[in-house]
Amino acid sequence: MEKMKSLRHLFVTVFLSHFAGILVMPAITDVTMSALCPGQDECSLAIFLSGFQQAIIGVGTLVMMPLIGNLSDIYGRKALLTLPMTLSIIPLVILAYRRTTDFFYAYYVLKTLTAMVCEGSIQCLALAFVADNISSGPPRTSAFGILLGVGYVAFVCGTLTSRFLSTDHTFQIAAVVSMIAAVYMRIFLQDTPRNSDDLEQPILNTEENSSQIEGESSTEVQVFKKIPSLKDIICLLKSSVTFSQAAFVAFFHSLAEGGLQASAMYFFKARFHFNKDQFAELMLIGGIAGTISQLLFMPMLSPFLGEEKLLSIGLFVGALSMLLNSIAWSVWVPYVLGVLSIFAVFTTPCLQGIVSKQVGPNEQGMAHGCISSMSSFANIISPLIFSPLTALFLSEGAPFPFPGFSIMCIGLVMMIAFVVSIMIKAVPPILSNKISDGDCTEA
Repeated sequence: MEKMKSLRHLFVTVFLSHFAGILVMPAITDVTMSALCPGQDECSLAIFLSGFQQAIIGVGTLVMMPLIGNLSDIYGRKALLTLPMTLSIIPLVILAYRRTTDFFYAYYVLKTLTAMVCEGSIQCLALAFVADNISSGPPRTSAFGILLGVGYVAFVCGTLTSRFLSTDHTFQIAAVVSMIAAVYMRIFLQDTPRNSDDLEQPILNTEENSSQIEGESSTEVQVFKKIPSLKDIICLLKSSVTFSQAAFVAFFHSLAEGGLQASAMYFFKARFHFNKDQFAELMLIGGIAGTISQLLFMPMLSPFLGEEKLLSIGLFVGALSMLLNSIAWSVWVPYVLGVLSIFAVFTTPCLQGIVSKQVGPNEQGMAHGCISSMSSFANIISPLIFSPLTALFLSEGAPFPFPGFSIMCIGLVMMIAFVVSIMIKAVPPILSNKISDGDCTEA
């Protein structure tokens, strides 16, 4: 009962945090274009700056995700959640005050710096919190789906609200909700102690784990010794073929998603002259489809089909959607393809469920942080590839007339992730006899 109460508080925290972030998404493209290229529908500077920001954020999260995840395994999820939820307030306050060119650049710099810590960390820690409270197997995968479904509910509410708000009020309300989320989390969320008697054996036989077994206090270990080394991450990747395949899928999926994030809105603005309202409508369709999928279809299908098959379905549908968007011949095409999100969103919770079963209870934060770092590495590379490609094919100097060429390439990258996902076989959770303690013992 206490665990379910903790999960409810977590879901409220995730909802409020996501709502604040999603609320500004439909408006940020127009704000960027107005600050950098007023009165234009195509702006290479805006595309390059967005891509550069995404790459820098990827570098930061590549380092921070394993660190934050590992520290949360030791000091608790709540303590580590406080940092990103507090930092995320700052950029919203800047644009809530004013959106001139100078203020936009101030927002741009601070958003880049804070997102190096905040981007993905709230979701990563929330996943680890769910893993602390739900047993391994289909129940945990369904819980991951519900968590993602809460995010999609916030997505729908945020985009719907943004559709009817002015730009001024959009950023002001987002800043206030972000503050409420941080305060709510600090007051109501309670860390749930993890069961040290669990049958699953920790993969990383670190000095920290050994000291806990011998009854030593973990507080005696210096903070800097908690930082996961490259050897720790390699150890996780080598711990099972399934884990390494999941990491490979996460990389290419994030490479495609990062490319879509860097390119899609600018492509639709140049191709169909979309503005804030059209972006909100498009996001709303995807959000509703994702909500239905995660709260209804995912809990029903996961026990019967398994995470592996649902993962492949999600990746295939996602790739197909991108390929069709690249040749969109009318303004209604992106709206219709948005409905396919009902299948495409299977990818993330299924991948998280597969990863979660491959590690012991004391490495959930580390494992999800490792996967997040793979995604972050993809987010470094993605805008460096797709932002220049998008700018080139949207410009008058394109090698050939195909404005959606970058979107087509993104679809092909997603197809690579789909092919690898087919190779993932259903395996039971790793138990104490599956991994030799000596494989990953620190020297």
